[in-house]
Amino acid sequence: MTAGGDAPGMNPCVRAVVRTALGNGLRVKGIRCGFEGLLAGDFKELGARDVGGIIQKGGTVLMTGRFPEFAELRYQRLGLRKLNEAGIDALVVIGGEGSMNGARALGQLGFPVMGIPASIDNDIYGTQMALGVDTALNTIIEAIDKLRDTASSHQRAFVVETMGRSSGYLALISGIIGGAELVLIPEQDIATEEVAAAVSDAYVRGKTHAIIVVAEGASLHGQALIDALNAMNTGFQFRLTILGHVQRGGRPTAFDRLLAARFGVSAVERLLAGEHGVMVGLQGREISAIPLEQVCTEKRRANLDYYRMARMLAK
Repeated sequence: MTAGGDAPGMNPCVRAVVRTALGNGLRVKGIRCGFEGLLAGDFKELGARDVGGIIQKGGTVLMTGRFPEFAELRYQRLGLRKLNEAGIDALVVIGGEGSMNGARALGQLGFPVMGIPASIDNDIYGTQMALGVDTALNTIIEAIDKLRDTASSHQRAFVVETMGRSSGYLALISGIIGGAELVLIPEQDIATEEVAAAVSDAYVRGKTHAIIVVAEGASLHGQALIDALNAMNTGFQFRLTILGHVQRGGRPTAFDRLLAARFGVSAVERLLAGEHGVMVGLQGREISAIPLEQVCTEKRRANLDYYRMARMLAK
């Protein structure tokens, strides 16, 4: 199952799960459209050829969606019934924080589950990188590089809004590697005057443009921030670019494809070894497992050491 928001790398991960399972003599069924598809009994038998030619595709061939109602016990029990009716012995859930909560709920009802983290926000506890993050970062950097060309030509400042409601990881890392003058994230409050001062300082130092990267969950964002900054004397006129769902799409990068393969293989091998109720994750260079209970009760936040790095490198 792929559930929640789509992320580049889901397809290579589905492929890895299916082919590893088949290679170990198992049968595989895909559940279409996430937890809502589970409740509808939307199962599809998957063979090796069914997952051929998808490794390079973004999105998910199993389709996905959000179904917050699965937090209710009656839906969890219905999901368990559907799994038992279909003769399913174990479930691999590929998705974000909400999806891991759904997997944990089924595990608490006694069903063997395995989680695989896929979220471009990189806000899932228990893994240094989730599927889709690297691809999303590359998409953001490509956009920033193009906007810089326009910004320099017109001597303007661009505010680039990335995804990240509760975690500023995307904004922070893309700000560093994209050479932004300032990064605004949910984990760090900042006043509009401080933003204006940073841009004004860039102007008086002779810069022909300025780039500010903002996470959508930051306290300052959107058109209100643009209007406030344009009312101040910074030397630049500000324009807003909201990248939106373009960040979710695209061909998964080499890193995401390899990580997806490692996650998928590890998930199946751990289930075969009798391990369940955990999520596989990347720790250093190794794939490890962490209990879903811990994944769902802890919060991952952006590393503020990166925030200090971003401020220093912008000088």
